[in-house]
Amino acid sequence: MTFTLALIGRPNVGKSTLFNRLAGKRLALVDDTPGVTRDRRHGKGTLGDMAFNMFDTAGLEEGDEGSLFNRMRIQTNAALEESDVVLMIIDARAGVTPLDKHFADWIRRQNIEVILVANKCEGRAGQAGTFESYSLGLGQPIPISAEHGEGLTDLFDAIREGAEKQGLETRIPEKKIAGPARDDKFDLTEGDLEYEFEDDDGDLRAGKPLMMAIVGRPNAGKSTLINSLIEEDRLITGPEAGLTRDSISLDWEYEDQPIRLFDTAGLRKKANVIEKLEKLSVADALRAVQYAEVVVLLIDAELGVEKQDLKIASLVVQEGRALVVAINKWDLVKDRMETKRTVQDVLGRSLPQLKGVEVVQFSALTGQGTQKLMPAVLKVYDLWNIRISTSILNEWLDATMEKHPPPLVGGRRIKMRFMAQVKSRPPTFVIFTNRPSDVPDSYMRYMENELRRDFEIPGTPIRFLHRKGANPYHKGRRRK
Repeated sequence: MTFTLALIGRPNVGKSTLFNRLAGKRLALVDDTPGVTRDRRHGKGTLGDMAFNMFDTAGLEEGDEGSLFNRMRIQTNAALEESDVVLMIIDARAGVTPLDKHFADWIRRQNIEVILVANKCEGRAGQAGTFESYSLGLGQPIPISAEHGEGLTDLFDAIREGAEKQGLETRIPEKKIAGPARDDKFDLTEGDLEYEFEDDDGDLRAGKPLMMAIVGRPNAGKSTLINSLIEEDRLITGPEAGLTRDSISLDWEYEDQPIRLFDTAGLRKKANVIEKLEKLSVADALRAVQYAEVVVLLIDAELGVEKQDLKIASLVVQEGRALVVAINKWDLVKDRMETKRTVQDVLGRSLPQLKGVEVVQFSALTGQGTQKLMPAVLKVYDLWNIRISTSILNEWLDATMEKHPPPLVGGRRIKMRFMAQVKSRPPTFVIFTNRPSDVPDSYMRYMENELRRDFEIPGTPIRFLHRKGANPYHKGRRRK
């Protein structure tokens, strides 16, 4: 059984830097500003031939009951309860501070294996602080530099010894050999009515979680919604705007369906994002959208749909992700019918490609109506994965063009001869035509609207690709 490691210490000692080093990728935001991390972040780490789960935690600070610091401390306590080994990290360059002494005294009283780590020991600047840290009573300190990767051999030995004391498994499990890389190009020729899109990812996704990101403006209630869904105070919430800074992923299960939830930082107008830390938070949130399969856009019912909400929705569509619009704080709305109608009208006018998008209403704080969200998510996910038979698509193409033929461009007709689906997630179709570059956008909007209506694919991004059709008379060939 893999063991769990927790990284704790006062703010700005390098916990997130070490977390990223052990994870082998930049998962946690790192900045010189103290207190960047607020929620506990879970991840998987490796060091040598050792594998483990780990928690990055908020900097340990004292705070009054109900204060932000107190809420951060509660999250750190929760990480400790789930951990087998703790790395107590200090800044060796700054030396031992009163806050280090206070929390070292606190951690000594916990029934857990503790390893003292003196970070920022590159060069000789950290020597004095390393020797001083013996006074904390946590044993021999391990001098390292998380930023430069120094001292990790000694850290490896200390972690393995601490884990094996408790009879925990530390070896990396053997990995299965990966199959050949997929070729995403489609092998399709005009007129091949027997062609059917084969989703190679279908088997690869078996048992894998559905990736679901919650996005929206600051203080829309994203963290509160996730806490309500998983029925646990897993994320820090409160009246303060901008509590979430980096995107936190959580594994959850809904009716036997594995879900990976991503809580993201609030997205403000680009002109208002000035500080470096907020820019990093926004970039992290946008990256979560790129990795997601379904994105829930959370809107504050009291504020209604604003321009920033429309920009976020447009970004989701551009990325080709399935979208659900969720109206939070529904318990504070007086005229609910009017509010819902206004939201749908604004979305329909400003983003016609989202016509018919799923809209749900609830109160994340009270939990009222949140049970409607996941059925809507699974519904749009199924639409996002839709497959349509090639023969049916070509019958539809003939009927659609007969009803409204493509316009003349430069006095010449545009002929669309053949159509097939070549991809899902989002649904992507290729059309063979004699003049691919001349097909008007207005006609493609007509085809998209007809396709959505006839095959019942509302609110899902749809992609069209154009290929130049083969000349049926070239070298004696004739289309059959």
